[in-house]
Amino acid sequence: MEARFYYDLSSPYAYLAAHRVDDLVPGVRWTPIAFGWVLRESGRVPWSLRPGREPRLREIERRAAARGLPALRWPEGWPGETYWLGPPRAALVAEEHGRLREFTLAAFHAHFAEGRGLRDADELAEVAAGCGVDPEAVRTGVERDEVKARLRANTQEAMGAGVAGIPTVAVGGRLFWGDDRLQDAAAARAA
Repeated sequence: MEARFYYDLSSPYAYLAAHRVDDLVPGVRWTPIAFGWVLRESGRVPWSLRPGREPRLREIERRAAARGLPALRWPEGWPGETYWLGPPRAALVAEEHGRLREFTLAAFHAHFAEGRGLRDADELAEVAAGCGVDPEAVRTGVERDEVKARLRANTQEAMGAGVAGIPTVAVGGRLFWGDDRLQDAAAARAA
């Protein structure tokens, strides 16, 4: 049964999930989306842009530490000032080079472990170079019409499937939203 891992590089919960989704749901297909579009369609404001977000930030930091991940360093201005469509587009360029997973993990590390905002194509190109993806392909690829169209298609597919939050793992027609639901997705896949 096919499984899809829908994520956006702006999400710290997706950062956590990305480090274990392959172990829990082997063969899952990584699918970057533009979560901002999902939010715009639903008219929701994410928890990360509302007052009182600090308890969730501390929870994410605790989960990262418990899993042996580096201490989180929140990028200045995260999430609002760091959100743009370049990172998920760059992930799609990396996918063209057979390095989607590697680029995604490197970009998550740069964003949440190093505290880099990934605010421009040069920063994304630097991440790409570090994981074996041609940096110039990423630098120019984030503006290619076909890459933009693929990101729109991925996002529309996710919304059509009912994805309302990230990370989400889709198994068959069932959705498992959240880093804390990966075990449920694994059980559904095994059933």
